[in-house]
Amino acid sequence: MNEPVRVGNLYPGIVHPGALQQPKNHIGGNAQPQGNSFKELFQDELFRLSNHAVKRLEQRGIELKPDQISKINSAIDRAAAKGAKDSLILMKDMALIVNVQNRTVVTAMDKNSMQDNVFTQIDSAVIIS
Repeated sequence: MNEPVRVGNLYPGIVHPGALQQPKNHIGGNAQPQGNSFKELFQDELFRLSNHAVKRLEQRGIELKPDQISKINSAIDRAAAKGAKDSLILMKDMALIVNVQNRTVVTAMDKNSMQDNVFTQIDSAVIIS
């Protein structure tokens, strides 16, 4: 399953970027009701792409592979655990700015776009190898 994920295509275990929904907040400390479907539980683990991020991915020819998606998800989880709000996620050949609270990738840059760039309005960085 090393096939790259292209924006706009539906792959097993990955929801089309336009169909991703914001994770549901369970307020009040009550235990989750029993009987949640797998789909509902899985949605809480996904991140979504903003319209701007989708455009940047397409413009820059960036394809997210399933293993990269998993690493991004993990990076968002780690940033959230530390209380991050807006985080820079650096990978080998790309950078993503993520709104951690909404689990939304705000923008994406390829290696060339990162050169001589200054990243602002972030409070944390996660480096993925």
